[in-house]
Formats: sequence, structure tokens, C-alpha cells
Amino acid sequence: MKRIVVLVTGEVQGVGYRAYARKRAMELGLCGYAENLSDGRVEVVAEGSKENLEQFLEFLRKGLRLSRVTGLDVQWSEATGLKGFSIR
Repeated sequence: MKRIVVLVTGEVQGVGYRAYARKRAMELGLCGYAENLSDGRVEVVAEGSKENLEQFLEFLRKGLRLSRVTGLDVQWSEATGLKGFSIR
């Protein structure tokens, strides 16, 4: 199992991006959270299989209709045992 920490840049706050990320993460069986940062980015932390995390990254990069993702900063590591997926 792997863990990703993703800093999402662009128009991603106030457009439902965290709920969007949570829904897709749960569909893929991932655990973690999505949180707005004070600088306008969204931090997404997710754990699961490498294959599912890669699919999740494609989804995060695309964004939803109201958002405009301009960048993803991704760091990979080993999973730490997160449970569920929350919005912070």
C-alpha cells in the first residue's frame, strides 16, 4: 500500500473540489482526507494501491467543471494506515 500527498493548485476552493475528491476516493477504496489550505491550494492525502492512486491522480488533475486545476505537486511514500476519507 502506498500514500500520496498532493498539493492542488488553481481555482480549487469554493467549487466543491474537496467533495469531488472524497467521492472519487471512496469509489476507488482509498483512505485519507482533503483540506483547504490558507494559500488557496487544496491538500489531498490518500492511501491505497498504487494503481488506484494513479487513477485518483488523473481524476484530481482533470478537476470538475467549476474548478481549474493548474498544477499538482505529488509526493509518494508508504501508507500509514489511514481509515475512511474525510473533508477537513
